[in-house]
Amino acid sequence: MDAFKALARCGGAARRPVLARMGVDDAALRRAGRAGVLQPARGLYALPAASPDLVAALRNRELLTCLSAAPMYNLWCLPPNGLRHVYHRRRESVRGNAVHHAGLLLPPASLRPVAALADVLIHALRCLSFAESLVMVECAVGRGDITVDFLRQHLPGKRNGKARAVLDWVDRGSDSLLETLARTYFRQAGISVQAQVYLERVGHVDLLLDGWLVVELDGRHHAEWKQVQKDHRRNNESVVQGYTALRYYYPDVVHHPEAMVAQVLQVLARRR
Repeated sequence: MDAFKALARCGGAARRPVLARMGVDDAALRRAGRAGVLQPARGLYALPAASPDLVAALRNRELLTCLSAAPMYNLWCLPPNGLRHVYHRRRESVRGNAVHHAGLLLPPASLRPVAALADVLIHALRCLSFAESLVMVECAVGRGDITVDFLRQHLPGKRNGKARAVLDWVDRGSDSLLETLARTYFRQAGISVQAQVYLERVGHVDLLLDGWLVVELDGRHHAEWKQVQKDHRRNNESVVQGYTALRYYYPDVVHHPEAMVAQVLQVLARRR
């Protein structure tokens, strides 16, 4: 197998034994080295764009887990804080800017130094903030990769109370982490929320509050002019039909949720 293709299948980096099992011989590795494949350590090969966390995990013989493993499973996640979240059978061997997570429930991934999805999510629920763990779990649950019941069964006892409390807010229907967080914050404030509601001549709106307040959540693609025009026309049509529409952006939802919720409550109070 071509070394570049094999490394891509492994997430961007791999050790020599893994590549050999995939059919990459020494001659292919030498050709790949001349073509740009890096060798960060003896027996370790990486594409130039490989994740530094992945390379570090392979070098230190660790497994990525928690927030550091989210990209490997294409999970929604909030920006990392610079720490590497890993599992190692010897905790004392974990060095550098890393957080050690103990215990594995299932065997790790076969081609990548990554813990199984269930372990990644359990570690995240025990380690991360409410918002960080919620979006990761809801992404996996929404895709059908895992169930809330499975996670709850493997988080017993008082020490896992905080983790189980996050699971109480996991739902389906959101198209993005912004929808998940905004929906949850509104529900925590006692507001009735429906996600992805279809309105005639408007289409699906992100959230509908109390049956009449439309909340749209804008990601980066909404900065494109054609999308801006489309969004404005949708807003206008919803107002014509008697709805009220508010728009919020990533910083509003992620960094200033209290202000967003307070503003929504003010608008809802007028009709109530």
